[in-house]
Amino acid sequence: MRFLFSLLMVCGVLQAAEQADRPNILWITAEDMSPVLGCYGDKFAITPNIDQLAKESVRYTKAFASAPVCSPSRSCLITGCYPTSLSTQQMRSGFAIPKSMRGFPALLRQRGYYTTNNVKTDYNTGNYAEIIKSSWNESSATAHWRQRGDKAQPFFSVFNLMTSHQSRSMVWPYARFKEEVQSTLSPGDIHDPNKVPLPPYYPDTPLVRRELARFYDCVTAMDLQVGAILKQLQEDGLAENTIVFFYSDHGSGMPRHKRALLDSGMHVPLLIRFPRKWQHLAPGKPGSTTDRLVSFVDYAPTVLNLLDLPTPEAMQGEPFLGKDAAAPRRYVYGHRDRVDEVRDLARSVRDSRYLYIRNYMPHLGYNQPTVWPDSGEIRHEFYRLTDSKKMTPAQWHFAGPTRPVEELYDCQVDPQNLKNLADSEAHQKILKRLRNAHRKHITQTVDLGFLPESEAWEMFAKQTGWKLGQSGHVKMEPIQRAAAQVGTADETAHVKNLQSKNASIRYWAALGLAHHQELRPETRQQLLKALTDPSPAVRIEVANTLVRAGDTNPALRALIKDLAHENLIIVTHAARTIELLGPQAIVAKKPMAEALKRAETIRPPDTPATVVLPGDKDLAMFVAFSCRAFLDGLN
Repeated sequence: MRFLFSLLMVCGVLQAAEQADRPNILWITAEDMSPVLGCYGDKFAITPNIDQLAKESVRYTKAFASAPVCSPSRSCLITGCYPTSLSTQQMRSGFAIPKSMRGFPALLRQRGYYTTNNVKTDYNTGNYAEIIKSSWNESSATAHWRQRGDKAQPFFSVFNLMTSHQSRSMVWPYARFKEEVQSTLSPGDIHDPNKVPLPPYYPDTPLVRRELARFYDCVTAMDLQVGAILKQLQEDGLAENTIVFFYSDHGSGMPRHKRALLDSGMHVPLLIRFPRKWQHLAPGKPGSTTDRLVSFVDYAPTVLNLLDLPTPEAMQGEPFLGKDAAAPRRYVYGHRDRVDEVRDLARSVRDSRYLYIRNYMPHLGYNQPTVWPDSGEIRHEFYRLTDSKKMTPAQWHFAGPTRPVEELYDCQVDPQNLKNLADSEAHQKILKRLRNAHRKHITQTVDLGFLPESEAWEMFAKQTGWKLGQSGHVKMEPIQRAAAQVGTADETAHVKNLQSKNASIRYWAALGLAHHQELRPETRQQLLKALTDPSPAVRIEVANTLVRAGDTNPALRALIKDLAHENLIIVTHAARTIELLGPQAIVAKKPMAEALKRAETIRPPDTPATVVLPGDKDLAMFVAFSCRAFLDGLN
């Protein structure tokens, strides 16, 4: 008995010693913010607290999000895996991931860490409740390291700051912004719209200037919150044993930033402060910078490696700090998929200098209408001024109705990505290298985003997309090849793909034909036959292509039929297609009104858009978005 007591005492002492010899980790995450900070050279920004943190930190100049929107990025951060491999790439996804992927903070909890999350979760998977339960001792609006019972216990704490979020910077009515955000600033910290630096892709109007100054005000208000958190750390005597990360979840929420794979949507600030005790883990001295490429997929394995914890084999990221850190990356990768009701698919590759973007739906522009952001005034300024004859090329690139199939930017000489070099003879070698890196990446990681969402739900009904994809049971290469023909192949190739036994290949064939301005009569006949395709995703895209080509009646009948489908994934697809067709689809007015009524029954219209709800409730919101926009456009 005495031996057992002594053994327990020794174990307790060893555990206490181990805890004392491990750093705390603090993550401060700003929502929707590009590196518009004084420490990143923005002279208009007022960010004294973050600038001071930068003087004490290593500042990363080439850190990038995995997606230009929050939910997919958050699924990447919590798992250390690419969302495109997990099937969590669509915004507000309900796809499950393996139960073994409980979130990397769960591994810290197992080693005695107290883990807290304040407050956002939104992990973009059907397993979100299990991730929250496994990852966090406390996940709430009041979660804080201060709530741990044992003050010697090491902690991992996350604070998600919403003050710079798109809701505050451009969606809320201006009066609400002034009351809830601007009122927290002193008069000297309020930004003058007349002095705001206007990027060349923005039209110069009083409204645009006001909203951009408003964004800067939000960043300054967020900076005050960062200062308050760091002050609490200091007051608690924990600053000398805490490694602090400050970063944002993607680029700013302003137009052409959020939702775009351009650097304005993907480049993020990253500051990491190492106290003196842990300075040996830092890649440089306080106040230094590093141009090492870093991606969100690397954050989870990096934290584990800093704490000498093993990295799970399933993680796809590479630790950039800690003992035996990985060699520097050559590339980071990005993805853009459906965001709310807006359908899209694009992929990016970024090296230390060049950015390559492949737009797989080039017939859709960057500035697609989207209901929730459109409730802000600034986007309507773009709609009002959209005119190829009056806009500059930089403005038209964002506001125009289509996108290039491929984009290539020299970010060293063109940091705002204004000059597309994809057709430049002098850059063909670089273009081919990055194009090949993109193709290799989507193949090796098994990018599931090329599956139509409704088809994916059928395929992943019994097993997760991750398991099926990584085991080789989902053959993505033929589908990816069909998608790669969009914008590059002629009608004949797409018509051939329209005969494939694979529904996903037929889907990309229809999208490829939508990119063509005119279609041969025999091609139209093949499309008319495909209106009865067994795959709803194929039927909807075939119908869309036919209406665009002038064959409206049978195509619209098919769309209206799928608008009443029992599966809301399919209804979302049909409703968005009808919405974009606008007056051409006026015969769908009554069916769209009925679909709206159904959607509002499932999710009441007074439910805030930022509230994440499971299953059909989020999908119903997207159906309602499209239906309302279509009906309002007819009035």
